[in-house]
Amino acid sequence: MDIPRPSQAKAKRKKRILLGTLTALALVAATVGLSRLKPAAPTVDRNLVWVDEVKRGPMVRQVRGLGTLVPEKIRWVAARTQARVENIILRPGAMVEPDSVILVMTNPDVEQAAETSRSSLQAAEAQLTNIRVQLQSQLLQSESNTAAAKAAYEQSRLRAEVNRELFGDGLVSSLELQLSEVTAEEAATRHQIEQKRFKFAQESIEPQLAVQRAEVARLEAQARLRQAEADALIVRAGMSGVLSALPVEVGAQIQPGQNVARVADPTDLKAEIRIAETQAKDITIGQLARIDTRNGIVEGRVVRIDPAVQNGTVLVDVTLEGELPRGARPDLSVDGTIELERLDDVIFVGRPAFGQERSSVGIFKLSEDGYAHRTQVQLGRSSVNTIEIIRGLVPGDQVILSDMSQWDANERVKLN
Repeated sequence: MDIPRPSQAKAKRKKRILLGTLTALALVAATVGLSRLKPAAPTVDRNLVWVDEVKRGPMVRQVRGLGTLVPEKIRWVAARTQARVENIILRPGAMVEPDSVILVMTNPDVEQAAETSRSSLQAAEAQLTNIRVQLQSQLLQSESNTAAAKAAYEQSRLRAEVNRELFGDGLVSSLELQLSEVTAEEAATRHQIEQKRFKFAQESIEPQLAVQRAEVARLEAQARLRQAEADALIVRAGMSGVLSALPVEVGAQIQPGQNVARVADPTDLKAEIRIAETQAKDITIGQLARIDTRNGIVEGRVVRIDPAVQNGTVLVDVTLEGELPRGARPDLSVDGTIELERLDDVIFVGRPAFGQERSSVGIFKLSEDGYAHRTQVQLGRSSVNTIEIIRGLVPGDQVILSDMSQWDANERVKLN
């Protein structure tokens, strides 16, 4: 017969309560422990990131930009009058001299105007010659009249003197003496008038000729202008160099002032470099520059900085001081590097993907345990490939410079 034992049932119940309590405590402890654990660091292949070492020493600050080679001497040849392209003699790439004919244009109205101007000038010159002859003839006639008046005056004067002597001897009457004296006075007056007339004729020649000379000069200038317009129908290079552009074709109708050809000197080139506006603030005239033509590097100096910003860039002109490499020609694409300054003793590192100068960024710094921890770094002055470290890193530190934006939510990564 079974005998109930109340004490054993009570003991089993206590045991179950104790085990449940211990289990709950264990679960709570495990939860707290897991919550305090750091999340697992993502793994990054070391071969896929750019790792650089922080250094201390001299750093050269540079800025870089793309550009082209352009001639220092360029001459655009423009049409002076409306015309039609009749014949093209030379094509772009041809070497030219100042008198080289590039193309021929036609305009009958211009040619007719030049011929009319020449005829008008010739007529005016003939008229000037005719006036000069007439004035010289008039002057000679006046001179002849003056000489005749002088001779008549001398004769009358002598006759009056003779009559005066004869009157003293009683050989002529007083009336005849008076007549001879009046005749002498009249001849003297006529002589004076003819002298004045002759002097006036001399003085009036130049003013009369000046009027016609002015007309000749006016027509001569007009003839030169019309002839220049006619000569401009034959387009010449105007300088030694190479024909670099010919934006017209045979049969094209050209308007006054329209460019029909461009001539450049291929031996005298400069580089036009476009620098980002954020990097151009430290560029000054006279700074050294290196121009990479992809077939050689040429030294140069900054000679001009465009005051305006175009499409986010600043145009910088660099004059080339070295010998140009083979293949250097106008409009050739080049890379330009301008040296801003040399820093003697600074801490620097390769420029990170998103590191701007004088800013604070988070950079992953490698540690000995194989992890890279995010470190706040204050950056200073920058160059093309390097940037100054103000605070946050020391020489010898290794950092990741690649774009790590996809791990912005992580404070550390593990490198394989």
